[in-house]
Amino acid sequence: MLNSAQKRHLKALAHARKPYIIVGGNGLTPPVLNEIDAAVSHHELIKVRVCAENREQRAELITFICKTLDTELIQRIGHIAILFRRNLETPRLQLP
Repeated sequence: MLNSAQKRHLKALAHARKPYIIVGGNGLTPPVLNEIDAAVSHHELIKVRVCAENREQRAELITFICKTLDTELIQRIGHIAILFRRNLETPRLQLP
């Protein structure tokens, strides 16, 4: 579990990044979920664009991704979610 200072640091790091994965009209298919898992395992901090029809569907998809892949939601603004999961073998980001 991250504290508020760590989340603030991760938000600042993610600000300049582009969305790495886009969940499109076909929804959250197993290959897309596998790609998100691989990306967050490698980069630790990624942005995901979730293109769902309404706010509730976006929230459900983001919650499902976080629970399924054991990631932490750092921030969600509109269609963009910032996800973080620490890579214990080779950490890439230093947290305060």
